[in-house]
Amino acid sequence: MDRASVAGIFLALAGLLVGQALEGGKLSSLVQPAAFAIVVIGTIGAVLLQSEAPTFMRGVRMLRWVFSPPPSQRAALAREIAVWGLHARRDGLLSLEKYMAVNKDKFVQKGLRLVVDGIAPDKLRSLMEMEVTAYEFGERQAVKIWEAAAGYSPTIGILGAVLGLIHVMENLSDPGKLGSGIAVAFVSTVYGVGLANMFFYPIANKLKTIVAERVTQYEILTDVFHDIASGDHSRVIEERVACLLSRP
Repeated sequence: MDRASVAGIFLALAGLLVGQALEGGKLSSLVQPAAFAIVVIGTIGAVLLQSEAPTFMRGVRMLRWVFSPPPSQRAALAREIAVWGLHARRDGLLSLEKYMAVNKDKFVQKGLRLVVDGIAPDKLRSLMEMEVTAYEFGERQAVKIWEAAAGYSPTIGILGAVLGLIHVMENLSDPGKLGSGIAVAFVSTVYGVGLANMFFYPIANKLKTIVAERVTQYEILTDVFHDIASGDHSRVIEERVACLLSRP
């Protein structure tokens, strides 16, 4: 569990609720199901309209990374790279075939397969770079659904405010119904702006950081596979490992 994410959500909500209480407002006044439905359902619909269904679902599944990010693979990769380099120089490239079955990462499997198949180093690098580009594009498209939600929700909140004001205008002759309309009008704006800046944008930025970390690892692995296929000295591979472990 990422404690920073949990603490961030708690502090964001606490700041909003405590501020409301200090100003003398009732916390219950922020609970408006109509406003919530307008903003949340409207935002989801807008994001779905601009996204493909698989991309949308991938972005939703990535939400768990905010609270439980993928464990770092740097140390494990460093050990594996050292073993690959040792066996490639001592036993030949075909000896790496046994490591393809035990590794669950499809990127690593493909890289090792190309090395074992004897693909020319430059061609291997080109193929793996294409794989990195495709992976990064797919992941960033999934992350963009959270950025899109952050862009749409404030505007939809304003739409909810306008709908609330329309309700007010329709019931000017009935003072008893004015309060609910005004509440929906203002709370919709709070929901729209609050969700965008306290949840959607932070979620998008955190997911982009996680994706960038994975892409960096794959870029280093691409260089490692090229070095192994080229028969470079083990010192070159050790430098790749050091680079992998030293990145912030």
